[in-house]
Amino acid sequence: MVDAIVAEGLIKTYGKVTALDGVDLRVPEGTVTALLGPNGAGKTTTVRVLTTLLVPDSGRARVAGYDVVADARTLRSHIGASGQYAAVDEYLTGFENLEMVGRLYHLGAKRSRERARELLERFDLVEAGDRPVKGYSGGMRRRLDLAGALVAEPPVLFLDEPTTGLDPRARLGLWEVIEQLVARGTTLLLTTQYMEEAERLADDIAVIDHGRVIAEGTADELKSLVGSERIELGIPDQAHREVAVRELASVAAGEIQVDGGAGTLTVPVGSSDGGGAEALVAALGKLSAADVRVVDVALRKPTLDDVFLTLTGHEAEDEKEVAR
Repeated sequence: MVDAIVAEGLIKTYGKVTALDGVDLRVPEGTVTALLGPNGAGKTTTVRVLTTLLVPDSGRARVAGYDVVADARTLRSHIGASGQYAAVDEYLTGFENLEMVGRLYHLGAKRSRERARELLERFDLVEAGDRPVKGYSGGMRRRLDLAGALVAEPPVLFLDEPTTGLDPRARLGLWEVIEQLVARGTTLLLTTQYMEEAERLADDIAVIDHGRVIAEGTADELKSLVGSERIELGIPDQAHREVAVRELASVAAGEIQVDGGAGTLTVPVGSSDGGGAEALVAALGKLSAADVRVVDVALRKPTLDDVFLTLTGHEAEDEKEVAR
């Protein structure tokens, strides 16, 4: 399979701050790769380099077969991009915004108008198309911004945290739009700090932290790095928790984690077929026989949040944006 996006050793610094520290990335044609990381990890800087908005200090990258530095002018007509904030003119109507983008792409007056109407229908904005954008909701503005990125029908699309700031309903709606684009064969690089978004939309996920890609793979492959399923037990009494730790040592596949403040135990167990469920039955049997009072119980599979915490030692959303 041909790679639509290739980045090798990208480095970008701002004074003493290293935004990119040797980013390597490959996105095959017709697939979706999510660049997952916290604010300040280097996601936006990576997108800016790949969309020719920034020149890297070193390293190289090709998108749709074009070098992002040497062929920047030509490349811009082969890509679409939507940033973290909707880049629309709120004093123009939705139709006028899209028509303007078409003219900037030199589609001609007639084709620009046709394309604007096509995209208003595709993004469910027909009724609002002739109204000024300043009256649009946040979700409508994001859809219009995404429509603008598609005016020239680019083969490669970059979406930089496209659902940031949207309510859950608007986020789900935009996910559906993105899934429709991908079904038509668009290659997509998506940056996000939302684990659920990466898992739902992406074929592959690249985890980035401090300007480096530290892990790559499918959601399931990354989860396998964490390992086993986990039994979570709510045991409010401290003495009962101490008994539970002793009783469950033979069930656990690793170290049992005790959170005294929350009154919980987390017990790693085998992840083979039936392993987690069988271990849960065994654990509850042992606790019942030992008269340990359990107020809550759950069997949980590893999540992408667990992956990120395991790989980086911090949560995916606990850093602040630092010019990246």
